[in-house]
Amino acid sequence: MDIGKTKGRIFDIQKYSIHDGPGIRTIVFLKGCALRCRWCCNPESQSFDVQTMNTKNGSKLVGQDVTAEEVIEKVKKDINYYRRSGGGLTLSGGEMLLQPDFALALLMLSKRNGINTAVESTGFAPYETIEKLLPYIDTYLLDIKHINGEKHKEFTTKDNALILENAVKIARDAKKCIVRVPTIPGFNDTEEEIRAIAEFARNEMHVEEINLLPYHRLGRDKYDGLGREYLMGDVLPPDEEKMERLRKVCEAVGLKAKIGG
Repeated sequence: MDIGKTKGRIFDIQKYSIHDGPGIRTIVFLKGCALRCRWCCNPESQSFDVQTMNTKNGSKLVGQDVTAEEVIEKVKKDINYYRRSGGGLTLSGGEMLLQPDFALALLMLSKRNGINTAVESTGFAPYETIEKLLPYIDTYLLDIKHINGEKHKEFTTKDNALILENAVKIARDAKKCIVRVPTIPGFNDTEEEIRAIAEFARNEMHVEEINLLPYHRLGRDKYDGLGREYLMGDVLPPDEEKMERLRKVCEAVGLKAKIGG
């Protein structure tokens, strides 16, 4: 089978990103996610269905069926930027593991074209699914949201046992794994909670780097556009001083820590 003909569903392609892997990158956002994080800034990514979202400029369809070849042709247009900056393709979502054949095709075609690859992922899938992708991923940006399973389920609708189990395996088998922590007030923004994640990353995963991603409200209007309630209410983003304290907690555990991706 020609992998370029593999079909998948995306909702956006974003060029010139510098926050989702090394260098200048093109991010391909895949539709569908098993989690329902309260703070998700891309609620249109959660359902695999093609949806109608109302915006200030009118309504628009969210979701497009494409082939891997069609996507890579767009990605290749900026190959000179990737080569100069060390950048490349990043798969995001949603959760790319919910479209594993499509994700694999995109990653394989990228490597055939000499393009660096990264993925943003929760690791919520059977490890056999993840394992097939790892040879074609240069950087695995792995979300670890909480160590406590009950609190994780309360805020994301899913227990984290599979995620933590896979995290250890991904860190062991991936070319490079960086832990990313969406830092959410009222959920995981205490020093104790961040320290627990950092210690897991250091002692169980044996990774070297952790990124703390401050909560923001930039996706709130999308919930209105989809006719959904924004469950974070009036929660405000953490201030810079607090984020710096949390960063130092991670450094004290022995990790290279930074704020942002």
